[in-house]
Amino acid sequence: MSHNHDDHHHERPRDLTRNQGLVLETLNGAEGPLSAYDILDKLRDEGLRAPLQVYRALDKLIEQGFAHRLESLNAFVCCAGAECHGADTAAFAICTGCGRVDEFADPEVTERLGEWAKTTGFGLERTTIELRGRCAECLKRAS
Repeated sequence: MSHNHDDHHHERPRDLTRNQGLVLETLNGAEGPLSAYDILDKLRDEGLRAPLQVYRALDKLIEQGFAHRLESLNAFVCCAGAECHGADTAAFAICTGCGRVDEFADPEVTERLGEWAKTTGFGLERTTIELRGRCAECLKRAS
């Protein structure tokens, strides 16, 4: 199952703080992943002045399953699928050409990783898989 981050927008949950809501709305409106400093720059007119304000909001949004951190980019995106909120495994295909990010889930991969962790005694807390390459559109343009 795959979700394109370009087409997904969250409705603002009622229990978010003002800063969390602003950060989520900013991620929703973004054309691609944003760094915390990109978010801060977009929200200065809303009264956010310190990186810590953004990082705290991002931490809560990630904890609640509304956002993800893309480790390889040091950037953030909205969670593209409501069914994966709070899931332990998140997988992303990141296009190095256009920056498109597709989020997907594969229960078989999740199960195999969980089995490996159990077999080795590894205390698995969270799994993030990032695939880097070119999306179909970029490949088509290149040929």
